[in-house]
Amino acid sequence: MKICSWNINSVRLRAPIVRRVMVDMSPDILCLQETKCPNDLFPYKDFEDSGYAHIHANGMKAYNGLAIFSKLPFEHEEIFHRVEKNDCRHSVVHIGDTHIHNLYIPAGGDIPDVSVNEKFKHKLDFVAEVTQYLSDAYTANDKVVILGDFNIAPYEHDVWSSKQLKNVVSHTDIERQMLGVMLDSLNFTDSARHFIPMDEKSYSWWSYRNKDWKASNRGRRLDHIWVTPPLKDGLKSYEVYSDTRDWVKPSDHAPIMIEL
Repeated sequence: MKICSWNINSVRLRAPIVRRVMVDMSPDILCLQETKCPNDLFPYKDFEDSGYAHIHANGMKAYNGLAIFSKLPFEHEEIFHRVEKNDCRHSVVHIGDTHIHNLYIPAGGDIPDVSVNEKFKHKLDFVAEVTQYLSDAYTANDKVVILGDFNIAPYEHDVWSSKQLKNVVSHTDIERQMLGVMLDSLNFTDSARHFIPMDEKSYSWWSYRNKDWKASNRGRRLDHIWVTPPLKDGLKSYEVYSDTRDWVKPSDHAPIMIEL
């Protein structure tokens, strides 16, 4: 089974490259974040011939939103409303006995101080709530995949310069610590670091501000796929499809994919 995650930054605007990834990477399950599309406008017809008969989408106009495409039937699908907000940031589908959670964690604004930045508080509260939910809903013996745009780069070599970004939202100590607690909640394996050594740089996002993103290579690993212990031994590969960053009208994120 191939499972792919991608912050698409508008599914209607980028439907052509979503279809291209479906062909090039051929995931069995493709989870999108930041679809920016209300349910009644979701472009189902654009994907009718893509081979994904099962689509779970939930979104809102102009921002946020999630979608899960699957070649396999869902046995359950659900949307969670976090931190008392109905903002389409957490969905789940059950495929057999495996639960796949699609997350779009809030970016958190620019100032890493909850006393002056409500967006940063929202982000930390969201992570704390999801962590508690996971601990309450599952044990480490359950088959759980949690993935998406977490908007946090937890390790030193998940950013181009840990020293220069240590006080920048997405790489602050508190965010990294809280994501670590979430990772430990079900003894998840971070699939990227399962295959890529900790001292090797690995990114999934490059800012639009960098006109030549390859030359500057000032990226961050904001996108993640984690699996619980019963799935760990089944991990076969991890890939960042960075070529998409050069496509027409690209997302600033690249798709990431595991094979189980």
